[in-house]
Amino acid sequence: MTWASGDRGRLEYFPCRYGNSRIAFRGPRQSCEGRYVACLGGTETYGRFVPEPYCAQLETAIGIPCVNFGVVNAGLDAFLCDSTILALAAGAEACVLQVMGAQNMSNRFYTVHPRRNDRFLRASDALAALYPEIDFTEHAFTRGMLQALLEAGPDRFPLVVEELQAAWLARMRSLLSDLGGTPILLWAASFTPPERVSYEEGATLGSDPLFVTRAMLEALEARVGQVVTYVRSNMAAFTAMEGMVFSDHDEGAAEQLLGAPAHAEIAELLAERVAQDLAAGGSMEKGRRAGTGLSP
Repeated sequence: MTWASGDRGRLEYFPCRYGNSRIAFRGPRQSCEGRYVACLGGTETYGRFVPEPYCAQLETAIGIPCVNFGVVNAGLDAFLCDSTILALAAGAEACVLQVMGAQNMSNRFYTVHPRRNDRFLRASDALAALYPEIDFTEHAFTRGMLQALLEAGPDRFPLVVEELQAAWLARMRSLLSDLGGTPILLWAASFTPPERVSYEEGATLGSDPLFVTRAMLEALEARVGQVVTYVRSNMAAFTAMEGMVFSDHDEGAAEQLLGAPAHAEIAELLAERVAQDLAAGGSMEKGRRAGTGLSP
């Protein structure tokens, strides 16, 4: 359970670590022995500002521990660089992997922090040559840096998007192989997966997951057990701020998230799918049959 702390308008997330991982996950810490479901993802999986995120509600629905491996603003690198969490996810009886955007990971154009993936570290020579007018030392976060690129040269920005999409697909294939079995891939957003990504002059980047298209998800279908698409309902959008706990300072950040009612919808949508996966033997048993703990 999570409740408001002594600071008015704040949640206590009971941060905890697993094994040798250097990432602080949302607690309370759970045992990763016996049967459990691993939920990996970004801010929505973590459940920022939400007292009972979908991971916790899913646990109540299926009666099996669901370990929250969500990381605020995570990209794929946070998990690929953490062998402890990869091993725990591979050992789970079922695994849910939230679709994360393509912006928060290192690629041919720029490098991000290995754990705090939204932190922009440096631009490559290739990106500096593509945008010579940009002073990259002025940027500390990937989203702000990418927005600056879009505004400075919308005609050049598709080259950046293409690189991020290619890197995302390669990294996703690697992560899915490391997880083992056939994970459930969860699209959780306020919009359906787009057919394509394009930006007109004066546009903003938009909402997460950034730069991920329907074709990119379809390219992964052979490597996952199910692709679960959740798009926030009108009712959940209308009541999005109800049930969330945040300070006045964090109100803007809270408005960008799906909201507490959406988490209830996600948990309900996942419950039947995860139960089906558990009935089929789950990722752990499939991995054992493969003999390696990895997908065939």
